[in-house]
Amino acid sequence: MEIGHIILSTLSIILQIFALSIGLYYFTIGLIGFLPIKDRNKKIKDKNHKFALLVAAHNEEQVIANMVESLNQLDYPRDCYDIFVIADNCTDNTAKVAREAGAIVYERFNDKERGKGFALEWMFDKLYNMEEQYDYVSIFDADNLVDSQFLKYMNIRANQGFKVVQGFLDSKNPYDSWITASYSYCFWSVNRIFQFPRYKLGLCCQLSGTGFIIALDTLKELGWGATCLTEDMEFTMKLCLNDEKVAFAYDAKIYDEKPLTLKQSWNQRIRWMQGHWDVASRYFKKLFKKGIKERKWACIDAATYLVQPIRIISLAVITFFAYAETFGLNLGFMQTDDLALHLFPAWIWQTIVLVQLFYLPFVVCYERKEFRLNMLWFYFGYMLYNFTWAPIALIGCLKRNETEWSHTQHTRTISLEDIQHQ
Repeated sequence: MEIGHIILSTLSIILQIFALSIGLYYFTIGLIGFLPIKDRNKKIKDKNHKFALLVAAHNEEQVIANMVESLNQLDYPRDCYDIFVIADNCTDNTAKVAREAGAIVYERFNDKERGKGFALEWMFDKLYNMEEQYDYVSIFDADNLVDSQFLKYMNIRANQGFKVVQGFLDSKNPYDSWITASYSYCFWSVNRIFQFPRYKLGLCCQLSGTGFIIALDTLKELGWGATCLTEDMEFTMKLCLNDEKVAFAYDAKIYDEKPLTLKQSWNQRIRWMQGHWDVASRYFKKLFKKGIKERKWACIDAATYLVQPIRIISLAVITFFAYAETFGLNLGFMQTDDLALHLFPAWIWQTIVLVQLFYLPFVVCYERKEFRLNMLWFYFGYMLYNFTWAPIALIGCLKRNETEWSHTQHTRTISLEDIQHQ
């Protein structure tokens, strides 16, 4: 047998075991999201915590007013929260519109340190030195809308003693295009089969970039320091390394605007993958080592999440080989009687793909408690969207050292009333 084929076969076997093991792990954890496990976290305080609501905005004059308005309408004592907008390197009327809507606006101009992570760190320093002291800071994006019960449910988690809590990330525009529908399907399923079961199991949930709270004392103690392209993931891993878990508040809902076109989505997800590879290169080894040494499942689980891009690429390669073999595609390096290229039969990988294709619609319908005909039509678009993750993961790896921020343009305004009538 040629040495090249031995190397290729061995690599294939490793990739198959790797992809299948992580896939089964995620599937098993996800099932916990459907079980009626009672919340064992008891209330240890009974107070209305004071929140500083921070909205990071870069040229967001079209959407910032509706966002501030939704925050002004929260069902929470008005003297227990203040709204701050960070107008970061804006060249439009974002600051003016935000002030008119009732927010306290801080304008920041820095050509060298650009991006949301730097803007937040700049604003945190100002909060520390304010005469008014806050218990928690809550982070939002300018294109969000916030459910009126958001702070009410976050305050429940705060009274249970949690220092960092992620809310339920929903979609403002789920049916605007096949791309927005694909994003929505992903986020709805993540809430149900990723965040919810990890909260139930006492693991560390993932911060999602917006709609989360952090206790000011925790922020001061650990420092922010999350300034890469995926600052939310970076801070999550930092928390986990410091034995601070991110909780999940299922009923604290935030509505996020999704990109309309494949081009916008492509650029945004490449940025996500660039940040993912960057964070993985700096935190995987530390988390895995800590998890093994101190027997902490939360750290091992977080480390497992960091290798997701590798799993995406591995699964794409394996699936290609499986279907190539099934349809008789002549790939000479696959032909051998001594060592099979596939540790598992091709039908196993084809079955896994089919299960995934049917599992997600079930999760979406279960989560939304609704079924629309356009949901079925958009799902075909979602399958294409899913396949694009493999090249995006690869490009993100190749560009992992680039730090240029990709800003998504907004084409229309959406209010909470619009969402309620969808």
